[in-house]
Amino acid sequence: MKSAPLAPAGAIHMDGQSPLTDEEFAVLMDRLGPFEARPHLAVAVSGGRDSLCLSLLLQRWARTRRGRIIALTVDHGLRPESAAEAKQVRSWLAAHGIAHRKLTWNRGIDAPPLASGLQAAAREARYRLLRASCREIGVLHLVLAHQRDDQAETFLLRLARGSGLDGLAAMAPVSGGDGVRLLRPLLAVPRGRLAATLRAWGQDWIDDPSNENTVHARIRMRRLLPSLAETGVTAARLAETAAALGRARQVMEDGVAALLAAAVEIDTAGYLSLEPAALAGAPAELSQRALARCLMAIGGGAYAPRLERLLRLHRQIAAGRLGAGATLGGCRIVSHKGRLLICRELAAVEAACGLVAGKTTLWDGRFGVGLAGRSSRSGRFQVAALGVEGYRTILARQPDLRRHPIPAMIRPVLPALWPAGRARKQPIAVPHLDYRAQNSQVSVDIEYAPHHALAASRFTVA
Repeated sequence: MKSAPLAPAGAIHMDGQSPLTDEEFAVLMDRLGPFEARPHLAVAVSGGRDSLCLSLLLQRWARTRRGRIIALTVDHGLRPESAAEAKQVRSWLAAHGIAHRKLTWNRGIDAPPLASGLQAAAREARYRLLRASCREIGVLHLVLAHQRDDQAETFLLRLARGSGLDGLAAMAPVSGGDGVRLLRPLLAVPRGRLAATLRAWGQDWIDDPSNENTVHARIRMRRLLPSLAETGVTAARLAETAAALGRARQVMEDGVAALLAAAVEIDTAGYLSLEPAALAGAPAELSQRALARCLMAIGGGAYAPRLERLLRLHRQIAAGRLGAGATLGGCRIVSHKGRLLICRELAAVEAACGLVAGKTTLWDGRFGVGLAGRSSRSGRFQVAALGVEGYRTILARQPDLRRHPIPAMIRPVLPALWPAGRARKQPIAVPHLDYRAQNSQVSVDIEYAPHHALAASRFTVA
């Protein structure tokens, strides 16, 4: 494919149906840098038009910089054709000298089912598998193929759900988490130009039939876009609005970070205390976002609570009408010694999770748990909440735990090491309470590592 003259940064015109040039793609990538001298990147590839086009563009970009890429395909096993499609993707990429790795989602093992359904569970598993593979390979950058139409659909979906500024900013060009940078260089590129690029190269792609299934909300939004475009509400304008809100979000996040630093004390046992006067005295938008960040960090969720519920709780706190407390986002919020205490809600805690020797397990969306030392030789174990009965059991054996600095209401939700199986008689260890059963030689490492840390990485715009 012939390349057009290089356009200055910020002056690229993405409309139209012409193939995307190497020079245009280089400008889009440069906005997401800097990159190492010989960049090594991973790219998520399903075999569809967008991800396949991105892979080929990225390979050409990396080669000119003496770098390399590896393509990662997640086989969800949701369709009988998925295994054959992964083989086809490998063949196509091999013809272009692109290394490929298939990742398989083992439902019920790799990720627990999510209440929001199979599609949400598959998406969660996909990102987790991709990030884990990047860490294993030693790759910092994972490149994703979301394009302008995806951004417009995301904006509409979140608008329909009543999202605030965070949601309406849609997808960030650069985001971080779990030691991997997620890069989306194509957010300004319309879907038609990617199809034109593959056609110019004579490269076929796979059409996923689920992309036409209107049972999915995203597909229904996609069907709406042509009608909206007739009124002037085009995908380009929706994506531009999301980008503008992304810039506003950056400014807001700086203010939220300052408020959290002044008002919050967080404990690695998975709870925090908050100065209510500081929350009530800050501008409403800042304090609401700070409250949401607290709930996500302690609740372990991937998303903030629904806006209307968050606003209701915020009003209760600001007016000093919390009363006996409240629950939201898997958290319990109570007044405690003149401050607010936010901890995990016991009823929302994840069920027991088995531990595998030599592997760190993420439990309850908040704690990385692994057996330490020679523990793998000592039997089979699992991690679960200490619980009310568990706390009573260890208190009977170690009465001085009553004087432990962790507040009593927190203790039942602490992670504890138990024998595997249903016949759990007593906890083996509760590291945050410095408790270990007598004569036990088993050691466990527990690190507080929620999906969304209180001090989250800053929302980034290109």
